[in-house]
Amino acid sequence: MNIEQIYTGCLAEAAYYIESNGEAAIIDPLREVEPYLKKASKDNARIKYIFETHFHADFVSGHVDLAEKSGAAIVYGPTANTTFKSHISKDGEQFKVGDLTITVLHTPGHTPESTTYLLADKDGKPYCIFTGDTLFIGDVGRPDLAQKGALTMEDMAATLYDSLQTKILTLPDDVLVYPAHGAGSACGKNMSKETFDTLGHQKEVNYALKATTKDQFVKEVTDGILPPPQYFAKNAAMNKHGYESFDDVYEKGSNPLSAENFEVLANQTGALILDTRDPQVFAKGFIPSSVNIGLNGQFAPWVGSLVTDLKQPLLLIVEEGKEEEAITRLARVGYDNTIGYLADGIAAWEAAGKDVDTVKSISAVEFEGIVTDQPDIHVLDVRKPGEYEAEHLEMTATRPLDYINDWTGEVNPNETYYIHCAGGYRSMIAASILKARGVDNVIDIAGGYGAIKATGLKRTDFACPSKAMKV
Repeated sequence: MNIEQIYTGCLAEAAYYIESNGEAAIIDPLREVEPYLKKASKDNARIKYIFETHFHADFVSGHVDLAEKSGAAIVYGPTANTTFKSHISKDGEQFKVGDLTITVLHTPGHTPESTTYLLADKDGKPYCIFTGDTLFIGDVGRPDLAQKGALTMEDMAATLYDSLQTKILTLPDDVLVYPAHGAGSACGKNMSKETFDTLGHQKEVNYALKATTKDQFVKEVTDGILPPPQYFAKNAAMNKHGYESFDDVYEKGSNPLSAENFEVLANQTGALILDTRDPQVFAKGFIPSSVNIGLNGQFAPWVGSLVTDLKQPLLLIVEEGKEEEAITRLARVGYDNTIGYLADGIAAWEAAGKDVDTVKSISAVEFEGIVTDQPDIHVLDVRKPGEYEAEHLEMTATRPLDYINDWTGEVNPNETYYIHCAGGYRSMIAASILKARGVDNVIDIAGGYGAIKATGLKRTDFACPSKAMKV
């Protein structure tokens, strides 16, 4: 028996490879499927099944491409409905993978079709459960993504409670829990950095599983849920109805362009220029109106949160050799319209004598001096609401990056704004977007809140509630 968790940190997503006696199964595969095919080939195994725990909202699954290339059957749980060929299983239905048995446990609540797959070893002993977004390590799936008709998120949470109580918590304590996501995913609110655990330990530490009544569970699970990123519903639809072949998406995007051709194509197509370099490198020189979302961070989720049109043409600025990674990570969240990248990067642009822009970035120590001399400056904190509420500078206004498309109109283009996040990644995204939208006087605080706290600013400057500030 071979069970491998394939964890992708930038998406906080876990796919699974299962192999036994020459047969294999994949659970919740990512968009690019070659790694799964290579694993099976190495093991001289045939991929027999592709199990989907539900219609994923935060990434585009590789199920359609993988089925076409491997001949495997796509399996969904009860109530699922797809427009491509798939096997809609029954609650309790069993599938054999070599010497292993996988049993379908219909566990609605996160979504109506959400399903947990129970794996038993060759002796029939329950070994692990693949819970998808039903049960995480430290949390459970958010119940607000698949409300239909008169159903509310409270109704879905109550259904999730019943699923957990009747289908999962009745299993032996030594059963391993393998979820689809870990810390950093927007599919839950309290996920652990650990990516698997025993069910027995989760009963002891998971706040949702410790709820003593259904009402308590519903209240705790629904409390404090932020609106889902805008791309979630679009990705779920792609997973339900199918999508363009990843091979075609990659071929279209793998188009090296000279500076002249890059500029012409940008003007002809209205493409968004997406600069994927590190924030401080971007700040020193970039193509005017380009947006910085660095690959060395949660690149795909931030693109999904901020770029509202999945069909938006994209032109990329990448570090040498990073174009494949960028195209792949965009496709994972449904952005299939990359049309090329700047060959030789920003150096080629500058060598062609074309204009570059910059973002001023100052250290936290410099910021401390400015605050001392000018206490009424505009400072925007672009961290998430929970981060801000936990601790913040009292002179700052909370303007979460997640909602920049909503609050940009409040910003006065004639004023100067100092911007910080936790460490500098998100603040440069915000600065680049504001610059692209005509707000020229933006100043990034390098190192973010972590660096600011290390300065000599008095602790009384870190307070809650904050002073209200109009921007």
